[in-house]
Order: sequence, then structure tokens, then C-alpha cells
Amino acid sequence: MEFLIVCPLALIAGFIDAVAGGGGLVSIPAYLFAGLPVHSAIGTNKLSSTMGTAIATWRYARNGFMVPTFCAAGVACGLAGSAIGSHLALATGDLIFKAIMLAILPVIAFYVMRTKDFSTFAEHPLPTCAAVLVTAAVALAIGVYDGFYGPGTGTFLMLLLTRLARQDLTVAAGTTKAVNLATNASALVVFLANGVVLLPLGLAAGAFNIVGNWLGARHFTSKGSKAVRPIMLLVLALFAVKLVADLVAA
Repeated sequence: MEFLIVCPLALIAGFIDAVAGGGGLVSIPAYLFAGLPVHSAIGTNKLSSTMGTAIATWRYARNGFMVPTFCAAGVACGLAGSAIGSHLALATGDLIFKAIMLAILPVIAFYVMRTKDFSTFAEHPLPTCAAVLVTAAVALAIGVYDGFYGPGTGTFLMLLLTRLARQDLTVAAGTTKAVNLATNASALVVFLANGVVLLPLGLAAGAFNIVGNWLGARHFTSKGSKAVRPIMLLVLALFAVKLVADLVAA
């Protein structure tokens, strides 16, 4: 029953994650609904999502969407930020953080609805050095968020890299995948070391997640920004529902 619940939703999560980020908003509830304890759900999800993200990252790299300087700075700062966020999570309750996120979600949604084409920001690019520094700062901040809480990481990276770093949408997608793969892999090592990952379920879900990521990356390559806006709005809506549910449950 766990496999029947998790695997199809892992495929959908992979598709969403490859196009606009935020697949964890689908996959983590799937693991919880299947009856896994919280830490096992998060750890096993890291295994399946890391597998899927690796495929999307490879496909985006093959299509020339990755700028080495952006990816190197983003990965290094994302790893550092994730480590900081993980330590903060161990020392701090997350209810206040969730309440703050819920308050700013309408602003983010308004911004996404107002921006019809995320590629327009790249028409006025930053100087290379400035763009790399902004990319590093974004990766560090979102890395802290991913280590502390996590859902929607890919979506927030895409939004900030296009708007602040002025990256082209395809380049931002490539940078996002590189950073997200690094933070996922780092967290997976921690969960594996603590023995909370259910390997058979995680590997099976990972196979479905790979298919979803492959289809999503292919869809993004052909549809571009037209595919991003509606999926970002879906992710933000799911995120809002999850935050409200978490706050009510608390």
C-alpha cells in the first residue's frame, strides 16, 4: 500500500520539480499519508528527490542551461546555507517561521501573476561579477531555508535568480537544479547516517521521480516560460495549504 500511494505521487512531484521547483509539496505529504513517521518521510523523500533531481540536472546541463560560474558559486553557498539552516532547525521551533511564510505568500503569488514572462529580466543583465555575487547570496539564503524547512525551495530559487540575478529563465532553471541537487544530497547523507531512510520505498519512488523529472525537463525545454507560471502558482497554493494545516495542527 505504501508503494501504491507514494510512487504515482512521486512521479507527479518529479514533473513539478523539473519545471518550476516545489515537488516536495506533493511528495512529502504522500509519504506521511502512507503512514511513515515524519523523519522517515523527510529522509526517504530526500532519497527519491535526489535521484530525480540528478536526472533533471543532467538533462539541463546537456541542453546548455548551466553557466559554470553561476553553478559553482550557487552550489558552494547552497551547501553552506543548508548546513546553517539544519543547525538552526535543531535549535529553533518553526511555528513563527511558518506564520511569516504564510504572510508573505500572497505577495509572492501577486508577483508571479503580474510577471507574464520571467525571461524579460535577462534583457538588462547584471555585470558578470555582480550576477555571480547575487547568485551566491540567493543560494546561501535559500540554502538556509532548505536546511531549516525546505518546501518550495526550487520555486523560490527560480523566482530570485530571474528577478535579482537577472538570469535568463533557462539559465536560472539550470542553476536551480545544481543548487537543489547539492542541498538534497547533503541532507540525504545526514538522514542515511541516522538510519531513517527506508531504502526499498525510496529507491522505488526515486525511479518514478526520475520519470517525472525527465518528462518535466522535456516539457520545460519545449514550453519555456509558458509552463512556469501556472505550475509556480500551483506550488504556491499547495504551500499555503500545507502551512495552514501545519499551523492548525500545532
